[in-house]
Amino acid sequence: MALLLLRPPPPAYLRFMALRFLSHSSLHPHFPSSSSSFSSSSLARPSLLLNPQPRTHIPLKGVPSCCVVRNAVAPRAFMSSTPATEAFQGSSGSNAYGSDQIQVLEGLDPVRKRPGMYIGSTGPRGLHHLVYEILDNAVDEAQAGFASKIEVVLLADGSVSIADNGRGIPTDMHPATKKSALETVLTVLHAGGKFGGSSSGYSVSGGLHGVGLSVVNALSETLEVTVWRDGMEYQQKYSRGKPVTTLSCHVLPIESQDRQGTRIRFWPDKEVFTTAIQFDYNTIAGRIRELAFLNPNLMITLRQEDTDPEKNHHNEYFYAGGLVEYVRWLNTDKKPLHDVVGFRKEVDGITIDVALQWCSDAYSDTMLGYANSIRTVDGGTHIDGTKASLTRTLNSLGKKSKIIKEKDITLSGEHVREGLTCVISVKVANPEFEGQTKTRLGNPEVRRVVDQSLQEYLTEYLELHPDVLDSILSKSLNALKAALAAKRARELVRQKSVLRSSSLPGKLADCSSTNPEESEIFIVEGDSAGGSAKQGRDRRFQAILPLRGKILNIERKDEAAMYKNEEIQNLILGLGLGVKGEDFKKEALRYHKIIILTDADIDGAHIRTLLLTFFFRYQRALFDEGYIYVGVPPLYKVERGKQAKYCYDDAELKMLQSSFPPNASYNIQRFKGLGEMMPAQLWETTMNPEQRLLKRLGVEDAAEANIVFSSLMGARVDYRKELIKNSASMVNLDQLDI
Repeated sequence: MALLLLRPPPPAYLRFMALRFLSHSSLHPHFPSSSSSFSSSSLARPSLLLNPQPRTHIPLKGVPSCCVVRNAVAPRAFMSSTPATEAFQGSSGSNAYGSDQIQVLEGLDPVRKRPGMYIGSTGPRGLHHLVYEILDNAVDEAQAGFASKIEVVLLADGSVSIADNGRGIPTDMHPATKKSALETVLTVLHAGGKFGGSSSGYSVSGGLHGVGLSVVNALSETLEVTVWRDGMEYQQKYSRGKPVTTLSCHVLPIESQDRQGTRIRFWPDKEVFTTAIQFDYNTIAGRIRELAFLNPNLMITLRQEDTDPEKNHHNEYFYAGGLVEYVRWLNTDKKPLHDVVGFRKEVDGITIDVALQWCSDAYSDTMLGYANSIRTVDGGTHIDGTKASLTRTLNSLGKKSKIIKEKDITLSGEHVREGLTCVISVKVANPEFEGQTKTRLGNPEVRRVVDQSLQEYLTEYLELHPDVLDSILSKSLNALKAALAAKRARELVRQKSVLRSSSLPGKLADCSSTNPEESEIFIVEGDSAGGSAKQGRDRRFQAILPLRGKILNIERKDEAAMYKNEEIQNLILGLGLGVKGEDFKKEALRYHKIIILTDADIDGAHIRTLLLTFFFRYQRALFDEGYIYVGVPPLYKVERGKQAKYCYDDAELKMLQSSFPPNASYNIQRFKGLGEMMPAQLWETTMNPEQRLLKRLGVEDAAEANIVFSSLMGARVDYRKELIKNSASMVNLDQLDI
């Protein structure tokens, strides 16, 4: 149940299931072979391949290597018999290498040739990135003070329309390209009005490279643009980056003469994207909510139109309180120590907007950084400046106010930030981002400005509110005491090398391979399932770690309690996770596939959620690197004569039953526990890389993931009760495990 997405969604602060914030990838190849008594043609799963990663494989009992499918949603089949690269797929006789082999890509051809370079992937993430590119352009108009409304519409035909009431893209002739400025920005890479300098149309913007709109155009089967400007309406149509109509214009009616703005409507190209063209309303709503928080004077409307009236949605996002409201929303289900503290300031052309709040029932920090309304998921100088300023300022005020009495005690950043929720947004004229996806800010001057500004404001505020200072420092000192109480356990983790067998947990059945890239570990529920898994595994690359019951819920416990828990210790030592709060060390991780394998019942779902909470709070980088998986065992075994078939859900079972003759005799067994399976069955259905079903988990929205974990696993019973009540009507009673 922990990995089920319920529709329609409950309120944002009670978003229930893990799929809302965890994107998954499926490993879902063909069924085990069966006799002709089963209809294999109707049940065969397509073999898919998307962005294969180079990797050394250990031969698996004579079967070929598996293919990883990322974000499979009604995918199109791609054939791949071998992991050969493009270089080896050509003719064996093409050994010559001369000027004829040098290709020159012109116009938008590079985008269509290598779309992942511009939008990250050709799966759902890249698909939604197209929307964000156009949306960010509209937000840039708002940041420049020319737009106040944006409308986003997800239409029933798979297209998206984004309109703003800004200045409208210029339509006059461009002196360099001899085309209209509109056609120039739509068809020429690195053409735009956001490069800075005296000729720039924007003082601050998220777009920097002049490729966003042209990339969307190149990757769209059809794109229609409408511009309202100077009392005229301009329209033009494109297909795969090339204009198919000339720029047309007509005079607006008198009552609409003042209308200004731009509307882009596009249909993503099915030839480019490897999954079905299906936009997720909640994913886009999350991004729009962020932008509305970051731009208090901007109203953004999101609407979904569908042929089914029940699937139509409409929401308006407008937050006059800005980041203060954002932090309040993030901490909806927590117990704050004080009111949200926030300020806005401009220094040396850099605008800083900060809001922060500490909560008593939180044991980790949530820090979200934005630069020119672009989320910097990998941090940057603005985050570094905030952390440094908080640590230095609170230590200084603590010693000045005598709350920190011992001279030798200095609070570390980890202790100061325990329970902190902080959002910082900076507006920079010439931001330095890493790549087109803009995941990290690199401007060194931003750190200095943020550091000094936050120190000045926080010092003044806390001196005027000593009660707030006292509560924050008490929380930080308690964090320090908990860390000292857990010092022996932490040192045990640090000193014992996880690479030596003597330091590994006794219950761990390790694999013989010492290469983490080809090694995987199954975390299973109980000794019974552990015994079957140990007998059924391939010892060369598969390790098994059985858990004794349910692990500690670290959402409600401090660090000292966590390190004292035996099962947590086994996970830390067995996987090589290191110490909480320290930088993630990829080279210390013993397995690059961490597979959670639990029973298909309520207890199994709870254990899976407890494990996900632990990994998310203890070492979130595991999700970012794509190391966390959920194994999916079959739900049913169907026996007909001497042949057996396994079904992973009710839909597969019904499909199998429909393939039988009307008078067929067969037996159906429902699996509820892994311990019910024989070792050979467990290998064949759940552990064999050629035939198993895996789901790779990754965090797409850290802010909402934080809210979901707090709601599901936190101490606030009232919020969890409200969540259950709101979700009750969406549960299929026939599938309840009672």
